[in-house]
Amino acid sequence: MSIFRFQSRAHFLGSVARAMVACAAVGFAMLGAGGAAHAATTPTGERPAPGTMPATGTSSAPGISSPAPAQTVTDLAGRTIRIPANPHRILLGESRLLMAVALLEGKQPLERIVGWQGDLPTMDPQTFDAYAEQFPGIRQVPLIGKATEDSISDEKALSLKPDLAIFSLAGHGPSRYNALVKQLEATGTTVVFVDFRLHPMQNTLPSIELLGKVMHREPEANAYAQFYQQHLARVQAVVKQIPLQQRPTVFIDLLAGAWDAGCCHTAGNGNFGEFIQAAGGRNIAAGLLPGVLGDISMEQIIAARPDVYIATGSRTKPGLASLRVGALTSEHDAQASLATLVARPGFDTIKAIHDGDVHGISHNYYDSPYNIVAIEAFAKWFYPQQFKDLDVNATQAELYRRFLAVPPDGAYWVDGVKGAASTVASHSTGG
Repeated sequence: MSIFRFQSRAHFLGSVARAMVACAAVGFAMLGAGGAAHAATTPTGERPAPGTMPATGTSSAPGISSPAPAQTVTDLAGRTIRIPANPHRILLGESRLLMAVALLEGKQPLERIVGWQGDLPTMDPQTFDAYAEQFPGIRQVPLIGKATEDSISDEKALSLKPDLAIFSLAGHGPSRYNALVKQLEATGTTVVFVDFRLHPMQNTLPSIELLGKVMHREPEANAYAQFYQQHLARVQAVVKQIPLQQRPTVFIDLLAGAWDAGCCHTAGNGNFGEFIQAAGGRNIAAGLLPGVLGDISMEQIIAARPDVYIATGSRTKPGLASLRVGALTSEHDAQASLATLVARPGFDTIKAIHDGDVHGISHNYYDSPYNIVAIEAFAKWFYPQQFKDLDVNATQAELYRRFLAVPPDGAYWVDGVKGAASTVASHSTGG
């Protein structure tokens, strides 16, 4: 496997440019034709809806070999961008965007990636190690920064000469107005923004569709969209029959125990909060936080009397009670870490913990197109009778079997020892 494949196109264009300088008259003609072929405008001058690809010129006659007209698409930042003709060198902002790219790249998820930030090995080392077992080259992918936007080296990113750069609307990578965006675009790189983090229920499928177009993986993107929609429809068909006041109230404790400030970081109107709503729950923080993410106090949680408590996490931290779930994690370790979390002083005054309706799930669903798995797990926790035939393990196994090269091997979600029977706890090995 080569993850550092170079193209000869740059050398070819350099030769053409030198020839154009030597032959001024021919050069001007070629420049005029080239500019028309690569203009990235829409026919009407209006911004196309996400997922559209309006052509900017007329098609060539059959049998005539000529450059295809440039096509454009609107990304999740509302920017009209040119679809690259044949991208071989892909730069990621956050390396956790690998989860989205891998869906579309089949058996070679790293083949076209030439660089990224270091957040995946830092924030989800288990998944990084799982990929490294099958693709050792992941350890040699060049880093353009660590796990923060201000750590990114523009010079390093530009030196990788990407055809396509994929960034997130929010998170730890280059933001919409980062200077690197314009610098990359000035070199001819297509820069595209996706969103799996802020409003995943609205933006997951448009983001996958967008990636399918700019990566030239539309069949794979369409197949995943169909898979996602089918599974979501099954959940929604049950949830829509349940009156609002009969739906359970839910508190989700994000990266539970990992914050030095103590309790409690959570999702309000967006992110995991949208998964709660999609699964038929009522998020207690939706009316307490003005935005997507934020902090609420223990007093607010106790007063809200949530019916269900969900902790998120990825790995334990020395000296802190935190949830260990995810790749390469045993169900035993996952349950032990959840038991330690809910045993923290004062937490038994939270209604859901007192009642034993406690659960844990991988934090990394918060910024992943695999969030349909989290939605199904939530639905089964909220309505165990209505969803008694829903097999979340089978959904996860199907996702990996059909779309991914690295199968799951670990407990990605877990029930508390005093909760319902562990029909949802998973350490699937795929297949």
